Amino acid sequence: MKRLVIAIDGPSGAGKGTVSRTVSQRLGYLHVDTGAMYRAVAWKAAYEGVPLDDDAQLSALARRASYEQADGTITIDGHDVTRAIRTPDMDKAAASVARLPAVREVLVGKQRALGAKGGVVMEGRDIGTVVFPNADVKLYIDASAEVRAQRRAADASHSGSQSGITSVQSDMAARDQADSTRAVAPLTKADDAVYIDTTDMPIEAVVHRVMMLIAEAVEP
Repeated sequence: MKRLVIAIDGPSGAGKGTVSRTVSQRLGYLHVDTGAMYRAVAWKAAYEGVPLDDDAQLSALARRASYEQADGTITIDGHDVTRAIRTPDMDKAAASVARLPAVREVLVGKQRALGAKGGVVMEGRDIGTVVFPNADVKLYIDASAEVRAQRRAADASHSGSQSGITSVQSDMAARDQADSTRAVAPLTKADDAVYIDTTDMPIEAVVHRVMMLIAEAVEP
């Protein structure tokens, strides 16, 4: 059976991470959180004192860095940054790093290499539009701003989520604005992606819908 490339895009808090992880587990596919790669580069830049607007230095850092994502753990050059990259400061830092063309070129190359043989569920903001425009299945997962903020505020994996829904919603709106207006690979729905609004959908219903779309994609 053909091993598919499944692209899942959408803003923070829409549920794409949970859906991507669950679907990858059920299929036995590799799960790649591309946002974590940008966050890891931002963390390493802060660790090494590299300015977040220096595209040349940051792209060199991204090129030489060794990333690993396995069993819910994220490392860069041997540093476990699973928790460290999920903070409000890292949200802002990652948005800054993601705007840099040379950094994106390096990381997109690494992402394409990870999915080159198929058998991958890749989540992010430009997977269906830039990284894998010919993905076998393309999804854009979204939810209302209020629900997304509630989910993020309740997410224990994000340090600083205890700051309250109003603050979280404000931070998320700023990140959405930065991602959707950047000059390179902005957050947008691919024309041929299936749009799923998860505002009023239990996660299992979303996963079921995604699995049905995948089943349709592998039918002869």
